[in-house]
Amino acid sequence: MINGSLLKNAFISAAITISNQKRTVDELNVYPVPDGDTGTNMSMTLSNAMTELSGAPDDISAFEAADICASAMLRGARGNSGVILSLLFRGFAKGFSGKDEIGCDDIVNALALGVEDAYKAVMNPTEGTILTVARVASEKAAQSAALTNDPVILWTDICSAAEEALEKTPDQLPVLKKAKVVDAGGKGLTIIWNAMLEIFKGGTIPELLGSTGASAANTTVGDFDDEIITFTYCTEFIVRKNSGCPDASRLKAFLETIGDCVVAVDDDDIIKVHVHTDHPGKAIEEGLTFGSLINLKIDNMRYQHENKAKDAKLTREKNIVPAEPVKDFGFVVVANGSGIEEMFKNLGADCIVRGGQTMNPSTDDIIRAVYSVPAETVFVLPNNKNIIMAAEQAVKLSERKICVIPSRTIPQGMSAMLNYDADGDFDSNRLNMTRAMENVATGLVTFAARDSEMDGHAIKKGEILGLENGKLAVIEKNVNKAAYKVTKKLMHSGASYVTIIYGADVAESRADELREYMVSKFGSSVDVNFISGAQPVYYYIISVE
Repeated sequence: MINGSLLKNAFISAAITISNQKRTVDELNVYPVPDGDTGTNMSMTLSNAMTELSGAPDDISAFEAADICASAMLRGARGNSGVILSLLFRGFAKGFSGKDEIGCDDIVNALALGVEDAYKAVMNPTEGTILTVARVASEKAAQSAALTNDPVILWTDICSAAEEALEKTPDQLPVLKKAKVVDAGGKGLTIIWNAMLEIFKGGTIPELLGSTGASAANTTVGDFDDEIITFTYCTEFIVRKNSGCPDASRLKAFLETIGDCVVAVDDDDIIKVHVHTDHPGKAIEEGLTFGSLINLKIDNMRYQHENKAKDAKLTREKNIVPAEPVKDFGFVVVANGSGIEEMFKNLGADCIVRGGQTMNPSTDDIIRAVYSVPAETVFVLPNNKNIIMAAEQAVKLSERKICVIPSRTIPQGMSAMLNYDADGDFDSNRLNMTRAMENVATGLVTFAARDSEMDGHAIKKGEILGLENGKLAVIEKNVNKAAYKVTKKLMHSGASYVTIIYGADVAESRADELREYMVSKFGSSVDVNFISGAQPVYYYIISVE
């Protein structure tokens, strides 16, 4: 059987391991456009759970460990990969309900529940992804449980099946085969499950890379916070010096071999000592060779920091007092860029969640924003395909009524808000905004974040890319040329209005050059409107109506 303490350590180990290897997973992303990379999103999602688990007692039950982990992951889920991962872990909480310890049948049930929820959450599930890897592993678990009652053997079989399924993902998704890589989300999942296996087999929690050598098992909060705690104990004492004792510099030199932040200053009668160390006993023993000790004080800094972090979290949660509704409808919009944010505010947005491409807000970020809106029903506009799932999870977790309008781009979100009728009811507004959003053609001009190959074209990092409704349409060396070509592709019979939002990396003079070129090419029949959005990532965001 696997007890709660072992399960808790397995979750923590998984969080540290995926954090250490997130770049490896990120690099598997085949699409060259800058995005909220898979490994980073999975790491941030699971690290949210590690922070919660760090203060849990060792006598925790298996269900409590799984429930704490799943709840934190659901709220901290970022990007589609993070949401799917959180739902797989939610299966553990459901399958381990009421269990102090878990066995093979519990694991089989938990995996099946997690896979079922993950598939349901995806509108059009695609095989050859993390979903496939999880499903195949779950099916193998059911087969393996008929042959063994040893959870370690079972989990070993699960990890092996997941690895085999991962290796087959290129055969299921042509884009992976062309790029000669496996699915990034599936790879992240195998890393996580293998890290859990190591703990089940009796291994130790690994170091968090970049943590200056501190034990990761004891630094779960600090390692993901701004503060890095290298040594555990803050040790202070005063030495009443013996007659003829060595010089205080010798005590200081010793203390520097076992810790940092060393202070050892003396006068005629005493030596004042301060050191951060993992071995306070050694500091005390050495101090005794200089004299007798008074005012001895030892504090566990990791414990203090964990409590500080938990208190801060509780304070934040207590401060989340939902705004009293004073109107029927309100809006939460995900956007980034001062100009774009101001546009949405002018259209009636109550709260802006800063985020978008490469900056995927968590489910909890969206819930907090929703609670700040003084409305009975809050419409949420994600404005990015990788944020829609996190927004939809907010619907399930929030006590306030939320309606997600699944906008995939900034122009879609703007069109939706322009078609909101303050005098309309909920159903008509939802329908009208969704229809308006679906009729918007969007072009994007950005840069290649990595070398890649798409549709037979070799793409080099740094080249300018033009996207037509999410699909790669233009590869260029010049930003303005790419913008014109994308706009031309978006033009259709009857199109009369073009809106171009230029980003933070486009000078106004450069935008003016593009405006003049557009007018010369399209003539007076097309109204070309330029807006400073100051957005990152995208040089231009283009909509045609």
